[in-house]
Amino acid sequence: MASNKNQHFVPKCYLKPFTFGGEGAAINVYNIDRQRLIINAPAKNQCSRDYFYGRDDELEKAIQSIEQAYGAVLKEVLAPGCKLNAHHQYVLQLFWLFQYLRTEGASRRSAEMFAEMVEPVNGDGSYSLSIKDAVESAMHVFANEMKVVSDLKICLLRNSTDTPFVTSDDPAVLTNRWQLEDRRTRGGSLGLRGAGAILLLPLSPKVYCLGYDSDVYRIPSESGWLTLRKVSDIEALNEFQLMNCRANLFVGGSEYADELHHFVGKFKCRRPEARHVINFAVFDGEETDGHRRFKVVSKPEFEQAQGGFVHAQSISLPPSQWPSFLLRRHKSSAYYNGTGLGYVRQMHAALIDPVQPFIKVAPYS
Repeated sequence: MASNKNQHFVPKCYLKPFTFGGEGAAINVYNIDRQRLIINAPAKNQCSRDYFYGRDDELEKAIQSIEQAYGAVLKEVLAPGCKLNAHHQYVLQLFWLFQYLRTEGASRRSAEMFAEMVEPVNGDGSYSLSIKDAVESAMHVFANEMKVVSDLKICLLRNSTDTPFVTSDDPAVLTNRWQLEDRRTRGGSLGLRGAGAILLLPLSPKVYCLGYDSDVYRIPSESGWLTLRKVSDIEALNEFQLMNCRANLFVGGSEYADELHHFVGKFKCRRPEARHVINFAVFDGEETDGHRRFKVVSKPEFEQAQGGFVHAQSISLPPSQWPSFLLRRHKSSAYYNGTGLGYVRQMHAALIDPVQPFIKVAPYS
């Protein structure tokens, strides 16, 4: 039996730097739908649900160990003069992945996507994926894929402007500038193994963690740090929090209230109306050299068909502008084998045992 009934899907140690004075007691909450800033809300009530991870005491202990490691590293990287080291990078990569998989927003999206996929096949609704089922599934994915982003380079961004970084109830964001822009990959789902992957996670109003594929991009950092002096760069990063959050943004001080309201009003239209699309396909009657041909159909047509398959595709949108410091790497590289695996990074091309071998390609030529 889990010892804590109230379980956070965004941990208190993560939100603490965004609370008043960094003390962890009160926080400003901006609700997107109401476009209203709630001042001095209790931080302990944010991003939590009763038994969100179920009642497994061992799982709760494992979660606490990850959070404790993150809390220790966070304290170090927020201290003046910190030099980014390999341990910092490892813990930040691990925490980003854990946070990316475990929020209520991520679990709800998984449950909703599953329901839309299964309902046409199981018309009686005899099986559905609950939020807790989705959380449990995400924990298994994390346990099996802990090293999936370990090859990405970490850069810490220091905010020297008066505009703070904001965070949200779903703060760990996956994006991919190259795949969202290139005609070869545009419109597809982004993956953790994808070439050009970018990981985003605000650490405090003044420090931001960015992970990136250094075979595709370059960032002019020094000892793992880059100082940002353009408000437009801060807003570009904040826009990802607005696009990705489920309901709420969090900001450390009330002095940014007017600017935040203007920011949300300006960029709220960037939030996707749907976070996934379900595609239905049926056999069209043609078979060549042992390969069957399928065609995409509507949901009602699929329900009347005798067989086929369902494909879920996550929707990822680019921001209105990319940060100015995220530069293309000269002689960039990705790996591709012409299959549905898509374009992957070198580490994963070496680990995957495909039917067709990977070849090195140039994302930017």
